[in-house]
Amino acid sequence: MHIRVDFDNIITQIRPLHGVGQPPFVGANFEMFRYLSDAGIPFSRLHDVGGAYGGFRWVDIPNLFRDFSADPTDPASYDFTFTDLLITALTEHGVEPFFRLGVTIENQAAIKAYRIYPPTDPHKWAVICEHIIRHYTEGWADGFHYNIHYFEIWNEPDNYEDPMENQMWRGTKEEYFHLYEVASKHLKACFPHLKIGGYASCGFYAIKKEFVKDANSSPRKEYFLEFFEAFLAHVKKTGAPLDFFSWHSYSGLDSNRYYVPYARRRLDEEGFSETESICNEWNPIPRNRGTYKHAAEICANMLMFQKERLDAAMFYDARWGTSIYGALFHPETKLPYPAYYAFTAFNALYRLQNEVWLDADDTRAYAVAASDGKKGCILIANPTEEAIPLTLACGGKITRCLLTAKGENEKEIALPETLPAESILTIHLTR
Repeated sequence: MHIRVDFDNIITQIRPLHGVGQPPFVGANFEMFRYLSDAGIPFSRLHDVGGAYGGFRWVDIPNLFRDFSADPTDPASYDFTFTDLLITALTEHGVEPFFRLGVTIENQAAIKAYRIYPPTDPHKWAVICEHIIRHYTEGWADGFHYNIHYFEIWNEPDNYEDPMENQMWRGTKEEYFHLYEVASKHLKACFPHLKIGGYASCGFYAIKKEFVKDANSSPRKEYFLEFFEAFLAHVKKTGAPLDFFSWHSYSGLDSNRYYVPYARRRLDEEGFSETESICNEWNPIPRNRGTYKHAAEICANMLMFQKERLDAAMFYDARWGTSIYGALFHPETKLPYPAYYAFTAFNALYRLQNEVWLDADDTRAYAVAASDGKKGCILIANPTEEAIPLTLACGGKITRCLLTAKGENEKEIALPETLPAESILTIHLTR
C-alpha cells in the first residue's frame, strides 16, 4: 500500500464521527467518563440510558414529567434530579449530550407495553419537551445554560409495521408523522437556533439487494424504507423542520459504504440538501466485541464515514456492562477494549480539524490525513486478515507512530514496512 499525502491541499473539515451512544456509568458514578474525555468524544446520544425503561430515572420524557395530566409550565411537574447529574457530568468531561426526546426500548413489550404508545396530546407533549430544553439550555426551573444543540424526536418508530410487535412505537406511521410535525414546528418556533430532527430510522438494509447478488431482504426491512419515503414526503408537504435526519446500522463496512451515500442522496433528491445526515446508532458485527478485528472495523468505518459525507456518528454504544453492544469497556475490569483505541485514534485527526488530500493504491485498508498547518496526522485502518506492505510519501517529519494490533494498544513503534492484519496505525508528523 503506497500512501501519498499533500498537507497543503485542504479537502474539508474532519467531522465528529467518534461520538457514542449511552455513556459508561453505574448508578450515579461517572468516574469512567474520564475515558470519554481522553478520547475527545464529541457527543453522547442519550437513548436507552440507565437500563430498562431508562431506570425510571434518566432522560426519558415520562421520567422527567411523571404525570401527563400535570401542568407543563409548572416547574413542580418535573423531576430533573438524576438527568441533571448525568448531563452535568457529561458537559464537565467535554462531551455534548445528543438529547433524544422520547422513551427507551421496551424489549418485553409483547407481554405488556408501558410507555411506547403515542402521546395522547401531541401539542402538550411538545410543550413538555420545550420546558425540558429550556431547563438545560436557558436555566428554566433552576436549570442550566449548557450548549446542547441536537434534540431528536423519538427513536425507531419504524421498528415494526404492526404496532403490536413494535418495541419502540405502539402506533401507526401516520401517528408518528403527526407527532413529529407538531413537535418539530413547536420546538423550532421556540428555539430557532437549535437543531430539531429525527427519527432515528432503523436503517436501509433493504437496499442491499441492489448491490449484493442474492442478498436477502424481508417485509420488515422493506417497511423501514417505506416509512422513510413516507416520512420525507410528509415533512416536505407540511413544511415541518428537519435540521437533521438520524438513522441506524448494525451492518459491516461493506454495507455501510452504500448506506451512507444512499441517505445523503435521498435527502438531496427530496430537497433536504441542508439537512444533516447522522448515523447515531452503528456497530459493525457486535459479536466481534473485545477483538482487534472489531477495533479495526470500527476505525475503518469512521474513516469511510469521513469520505462519504456523513455529518456525525454515534457508536452504539459506550455503556459499561455485559451487553455485546457495550463494546468499549470490559464488563469485569472496566478497562478499555481494543475498540476504544479506534476512538482515540480518530480523535487525533479531529483535533487537527482539516482533512487534507491523500491517495492510497490499496483499497483493502482505509486511510485519512489531517493537518492544522503545523502538525499532521495519518490514520490507517486495516480490517482484513492480511498484512499489507506499507510505503509513505508525505513531505513531513514523522514524530510518533502508534499501533493497535495483536494484543498491543497504541504501542509506540517505528514506521512499519508492513501494516499488520486487523490493525490501526496512527502516524503523527510535523510540517
